[in-house]
Amino acid sequence: MQIKAEEISQIIKDQIGEYETKVDLNETGTVISVGDGIARVYGVQNCMAMELLEFPGSVMGLALNLEEDNVGCAILGDVVGIKEGDIVKRTGRIAEVPVGPEMLGRVVDGIGQPIDGQGPISAENSSKIEVLAPGVIARKGVHEPMYTGSKAVDAMTPVGRGQRELIIGDRQIGKTALCVDAILAQKETDVYCIYVAVGQKKSTVALVVEALRKHGAMEYTTVVSACASDPAAMQYIAPFAGCAMGEYFRDNGQHALIIYDDLSKQAVSYRELSLLLRRPPGREAFPGDIFFNHSRLLERASKLNDELGAGSLTALPIIETQAGDVSAFIPTNVISITDGQVYLEPNLFFSGVRPAINVGLSVSRVGGAAQVKAMKQVAGTLRLDLAQYRELAAFAAFGSDLDAATQAQLTRGERLVEILKQPQYQPLPMEKQVTILYAGTKGFLDQLPVNTLADYEAQLYDYIESNDASIFSDLKEEQVFTDAIKEKLDKALKSFGETFKATKGLN
Repeated sequence: MQIKAEEISQIIKDQIGEYETKVDLNETGTVISVGDGIARVYGVQNCMAMELLEFPGSVMGLALNLEEDNVGCAILGDVVGIKEGDIVKRTGRIAEVPVGPEMLGRVVDGIGQPIDGQGPISAENSSKIEVLAPGVIARKGVHEPMYTGSKAVDAMTPVGRGQRELIIGDRQIGKTALCVDAILAQKETDVYCIYVAVGQKKSTVALVVEALRKHGAMEYTTVVSACASDPAAMQYIAPFAGCAMGEYFRDNGQHALIIYDDLSKQAVSYRELSLLLRRPPGREAFPGDIFFNHSRLLERASKLNDELGAGSLTALPIIETQAGDVSAFIPTNVISITDGQVYLEPNLFFSGVRPAINVGLSVSRVGGAAQVKAMKQVAGTLRLDLAQYRELAAFAAFGSDLDAATQAQLTRGERLVEILKQPQYQPLPMEKQVTILYAGTKGFLDQLPVNTLADYEAQLYDYIESNDASIFSDLKEEQVFTDAIKEKLDKALKSFGETFKATKGLN
């Protein structure tokens, strides 16, 4: 049987035609509908979950819903240029961000693109934004302190490297301020910082960046910003992107601190995406996997064992409560995931106690393991003294005649509350913290008026530095109150106390 040339060419044409159709359906697709930052795409049959898809105009989309007949995709950018019938291409890349030391000092968006006007970032490495958290065997117990520079936190709710300590409270009572101070406190250390701003105003983020730059902290910090005006998808993935940047340091045997400001806004953006993708709603209309969303993010903060380089990633997530309601859905979820919380209270803030930390409701589940011995020696009695003071202060408000012992406890408690106050952007190193706390718990301040204690503290540090600087250097080195250090410190506190009283005319 003879085959004609026309038939051969026809068979080849048919084969080529079918081949193009197959490739077309597997690797590209078309937009069925688009709106509210969500596109439905027909085709892209080989698409993977969390894969980046390319829309016209180089706008990227994140494949979130893989359904039988279409893919639900969150647009990571401007949705205006995308319309029904547009061609969508697979990139074959699971969502990733650039990581490495090149990111330090930069302000980037939720997908790692620079938004600070300082040109492109030439990062050699990139990392997937979603990776598994280290397993139990890969971890080590938290045992090294991560100083926040805040006396109240470092003494009573200490944070260790690899820990997750929640900062929780109502709006505008100093949650961000506490975390920015924690970044400033890492200036002389080997800790790199990542600040993730989710759903904040652009002006607020600009102020934080300016504060970090002014205090010389931007050189070891990366700011990931997904502002309130950015798409919900960007606000959802920004914490994961920031976490990937922090993990680079952890996995290379270094130390990193990440601040999520704040996860309640990320939860709201995830709820928005889920409802638009027609996922079934649960309590408060949040999707069923909202707990998993936060737990898989926060579990990535860890201290690795020595075989893996002993690196650490410490997380300080922030949660905003409504009218102090810590029993709402998202706050209780995150409290159950983290290793403790610092609760900031509006009443304390407005009465002038700043940072407004409620010592009774704040807790660190790592506790003394994240403290050096010198801090344990002064903080042990501090917590007890404050607890007794709170009880007595409530009682003393009703009673008029108080015995000498009660009066002494009230006097001590009042002064301890005063020395735990701290101005913004002034984090203190461990040796200065234990010095003032030692002075407070050992009764060196009991004879001084409360309103002079701020001056006393500032002048005390100057006095010790100029007269006996070895006290600070010994404390830093030994990290414990030896008899020799105690003797020197007692002597310095006595002589300075007399000088201070004389200058203030208190004798």
